[in-house]
Amino acid sequence: MHARTVFVAAAALMLGGTSAIIGQQTSQPASQQAPATPASGQAQADERTPPTFFPPSYIGWEIDPPPVTVPDGFTPIFNGRNLDGWHISRTNHHGRTPDFFVMHGVLMGTQNPLGGGGILLTNRSYRNFELYVEVKPDWGNDSGIFLRSTESGAAYQVTMDFLPNGSMGAVIGEGGMQLAARSGGAGRAGAARQGGAGRGGARQGGAPAGPPPGFGEGNQASAAWVKAWKRDDWNAIRVRMTGEVPHITVWINDVLITDFQDTANSAIGGITEGPIALQVHGGSRWVPGGFWRWRNIGIRELP
Repeated sequence: MHARTVFVAAAALMLGGTSAIIGQQTSQPASQQAPATPASGQAQADERTPPTFFPPSYIGWEIDPPPVTVPDGFTPIFNGRNLDGWHISRTNHHGRTPDFFVMHGVLMGTQNPLGGGGILLTNRSYRNFELYVEVKPDWGNDSGIFLRSTESGAAYQVTMDFLPNGSMGAVIGEGGMQLAARSGGAGRAGAARQGGAGRGGARQGGAPAGPPPGFGEGNQASAAWVKAWKRDDWNAIRVRMTGEVPHITVWINDVLITDFQDTANSAIGGITEGPIALQVHGGSRWVPGGFWRWRNIGIRELP
């Protein structure tokens, strides 16, 4: 018994010593111990400063476009939302797939494809009337306002040629129609006698070749419409058409540009009423990415 007791006591002493030794090996001075790991929230706070400005979110915003506004006595024929009351001609010689659409209350028009124009016609026909429209075209693009038009675009046209040597506010025949008031037919040169230069081009009159003239230069140098025009702004166009033998008057920003009296009814088939049309000219009389813009279109029908 005595020997066994001595053995157990010795074993216990040895185990206790070993534990003490192990404890001495694993313990370190406080200066050498790894710092305590902070909580995750505290770590993020230390790494960045919370933002003090939050940008506004415009997701889901929808602002109503400006209301359609026409002068007293006029009735809107464009609602500012869609093309209700209008249609694209599928037989016009300038093209059959022009891109007319409405954006932000504005009627937009451009070629589609590039080189392909066309016309947008009212569903209704008009006889004697006064038309009001505000326009804002990009420089280099040719348009026009067709009066008493056929579906294919034979009409009295008020030129809206906003490009080098272009004519604005002149009256010409369109779509094969020739004006009786001008011997030799309508043509672009005839427009020069009605409110400014015609559509002849930069080399009319033997002018030397070179860069195209800018706004108000070349054939436009003495044009009345140039003085009335507000560049890069909205311009008010007013057109009055009356009579079986048409009398057409054109104002730009309340300045009289053209007062034209035909000597006979030059319309195809002698028609005395027809749709109004807005044109996107076909061919090269357009610049890539260019647009014509129309808004606040109204009409006052006359006896």
